Amino acid sequence: MSVHFQRVAVVGLGLLGGSLARAVRERGLADEVVGSGRRAEALAAACRDGVVDETAPVEEAVRGADLVVLSTPVGAMASLLGRAAPHLSAGAVVTDVGSVKGPVVETLPGRLPTGVHFVGSHPMAGSHQRGVEHARADLFEGAPCIVTPTAEADAAAVDRVEALWRALGAHVVRRSPDAHDAEVAWASHLPHVLAYAFARALAAAPAGAAEVTGSGFRDFTRIAHSDPELWSEILCANRKAVSGPLQRAAEELAALARAIEAGDAETIERALADARESLARFAPASDDDSNARSGGFVPGNHPAPSGDPKE
Repeated sequence: MSVHFQRVAVVGLGLLGGSLARAVRERGLADEVVGSGRRAEALAAACRDGVVDETAPVEEAVRGADLVVLSTPVGAMASLLGRAAPHLSAGAVVTDVGSVKGPVVETLPGRLPTGVHFVGSHPMAGSHQRGVEHARADLFEGAPCIVTPTAEADAAAVDRVEALWRALGAHVVRRSPDAHDAEVAWASHLPHVLAYAFARALAAAPAGAAEVTGSGFRDFTRIAHSDPELWSEILCANRKAVSGPLQRAAEELAALARAIEAGDAETIERALADARESLARFAPASDDDSNARSGGFVPGNHPAPSGDPKE
């Protein structure tokens, strides 16, 4: 299904919102792209760099838009949508890029006027870097985007949101809001918690340890560079779904710690083999598996820090 919009309003011009706006413009998916946000310098940069055609306060930005994208932190969406709602046109579609969907579907649809449709979405793409100055039109290429319609969602609106993300190069996955929160708790939120916990524990490491880090250290810790304020909000918003995975990870870590303290090589090897087998469901073996087995260092193989974007 091809998709085209007359006016796209992007509310929140950070990395995600800016990348979406830039991609929509460069791919000719809208006649007009208007941005809205809090920071005057970001709005000026977005216009200067061609990310959007113009910027305006949210009340003006959404006027006449047939697509509105909320790309602010989840906690700010309800109040912004409340300001925008009286100015939305009948038939408009509202979507978001929030990392948690439970609070979103509980609050946002009820703030919309009759004839305006909400469909949640969450592109699993981004970087630890924030701000419209880092916006990239190819940010969503090959990335999963989870679209989370409720049972009451308008079917045509769902189709248009999914078509948008496909046109931006994303691989669309449809989930219920609850399923989304449960799955990203494992796939995104728990890894961030573990990376942050390890990075915090580094305060106890010998000073010389910083001189002997390799690619494995950088791969594991890169998402701990993500924004603390934003991730605090994400983890609190999805605390119910995160608590189970976090407890399971703590149990596995405690069991492995006991085996290491006891010098029980057989139990350690079995645990590590189980881990590799479990991981195979999520990530195919890479070309560097032999290097990973030996603990070696791969020169030049240092992916840029990345994570969930709003991030």
